[in-house]
Amino acid sequence: MIDEQTIIKVGMADLNVGSQGLIRTTGLGSCVGLTLYDPGKKLAGMAHVMLPSSEIAREGQLNIAKFADTAVPELLNRLLALGAVRSRIVAKMAGGSQMFAFAGGSDTMRIGPRNVESCKLALEALNIPLIAEDTGGNYGRTIEIACSTGVLYIRSVQKGAKEL
Repeated sequence: MIDEQTIIKVGMADLNVGSQGLIRTTGLGSCVGLTLYDPGKKLAGMAHVMLPSSEIAREGQLNIAKFADTAVPELLNRLLALGAVRSRIVAKMAGGSQMFAFAGGSDTMRIGPRNVESCKLALEALNIPLIAEDTGGNYGRTIEIACSTGVLYIRSVQKGAKEL
């Protein structure tokens, strides 16, 4: 990774697309960093998904980047608007940790695993193949995708660095 590259930042409950440099998000705990990539056009996109479903959203302005069921289609639409070819788009994702241990088996507290599952369902509904993932565990991650190659760089204090 070269320090002088363009860095496109994606905040929490945010998404972005690009054609140069790196797209980065930090602080992935139970959140999922989902990336889409068109290798032919070298276009990448990333969403920092906080929650599995927009059905729980309160009234008011809906943040489509916050929820798996709304962020994934929006990310795809933004890539297509830049000229990506739908049939070439592939996905990678990281995060979805279970950051805290809870007594009892309440599904509502399993946000990380539910985020991963919801992202996979959204990709399946859009017929986008998930070609790599680094999900689960109980640690945080920072991820970057290189627009030129589609390589997903993952860093964590506990597990070091890896590439997908």
